[in-house]
Amino acid sequence: MSYDDRAAYIVSCARTPCGKNKGALSKLHPADLGAIAVDAAVKRAGVDPKLVDDVIIGCVGQYGAQAGNIGRYVVLSSKVLPETVPGVTCDRQCGSSQQALHFAAQAVMSGVHDIVVAGGVEVMSLIPIGSMVTDAMKQEPSRGFPSGGKVFMEKYGEKLKKTGSTMPSQFVGAELLVHKYKLSREELDASSVRSHARAAAATKAGKFAAEIVPVEGHAKDGSPLVLKHDEGIRPGTSAEALAKLKTMHPMGKLTPATASQISDGAAALVIANGAAVKKHGLKPIAKVHAMALCGCDPVIMLEGPVFATQNVLKKANLTINDIDLYEVNEAFASVPLAWAKGVKADLEKLNVNGSAMAMGHPLGATGARIFTSLIHEMHRRKAKYGLVSICEGGGTANATIIERIGDAPAAKL
Repeated sequence: MSYDDRAAYIVSCARTPCGKNKGALSKLHPADLGAIAVDAAVKRAGVDPKLVDDVIIGCVGQYGAQAGNIGRYVVLSSKVLPETVPGVTCDRQCGSSQQALHFAAQAVMSGVHDIVVAGGVEVMSLIPIGSMVTDAMKQEPSRGFPSGGKVFMEKYGEKLKKTGSTMPSQFVGAELLVHKYKLSREELDASSVRSHARAAAATKAGKFAAEIVPVEGHAKDGSPLVLKHDEGIRPGTSAEALAKLKTMHPMGKLTPATASQISDGAAALVIANGAAVKKHGLKPIAKVHAMALCGCDPVIMLEGPVFATQNVLKKANLTINDIDLYEVNEAFASVPLAWAKGVKADLEKLNVNGSAMAMGHPLGATGARIFTSLIHEMHRRKAKYGLVSICEGGGTANATIIERIGDAPAAKL
């Protein structure tokens, strides 16, 4: 097969399991957890670790153990990479490691770098969502950041457009999507049931075994435990059970079951240009076909995947019907459902092995996790194109189209 010197190829991918909040992975340092995924991806790529030009790690909660450029500390915690390899951290909220892949692809396509690792890590058990809003902590140091919900509604800049001087709430945005796209409580609950059922079936069938790197964690009693599967999946989740749950807002339709799970996890991919692929005898498993972004209304905010998808399809000169599989992160059930209505997508191609409502949403790692799962499924199905889009706080979104390369069995990627 011929390779374009200035194209970006994915030559390997790996992820840890997604651990539950305060679960088996909750006591691991984020740098160590991130290094597990990075090391696995580098080993699978078969590339000399010294040839890695950079490591780009997505992370949202850059506070405490995740502060001070966690990307560099992932490298320093690696058992594979030498300390001569640099590392950097990026934050595009929930799309942080998808953005890491974009940055890596741009670097190798330009020829500035030849081989870059893109990934993400988040240990939300240790660094709760909202912890990075340090100005609010100074105002109320006793709060201790058990949750970032109220923090994000506080003053956050006198000239913040459209929202006065407060940071918009994603919970409000998720309910606004429900209203705008006329989603029923039954549709939302059914989406959660479907996510758990698909993730449970994929786990039982061993679909995730090849992509997951087992991680040494701990059980509830503190004893050692090797986690080999995503902890948050609930087989047997039923619409009848979910219908009994109270909504998170008195006038809303979303419940905790139709929101993503707080999770711990990491994932990584090795990206190389065609010149490096040929020079070092690498074997690509996918190609970055097109990338796009969007900014959207920061109040409804989570509608971004609709517009980012429209942008990337236009760039690629494709239609939604040309895409074989789609992954749109389940930050809330309303996000992929609204997206599917907005771009007229086939629900049977969407999140076919479940997503964040079942598997969890370790913020900075989710993009890389999704790419890893999608690539494996594309090889199982011999699919040509896959699309990833993730909604992001503040009203932005990334969208990426990847193309399968080769016919390697998914179990041997």
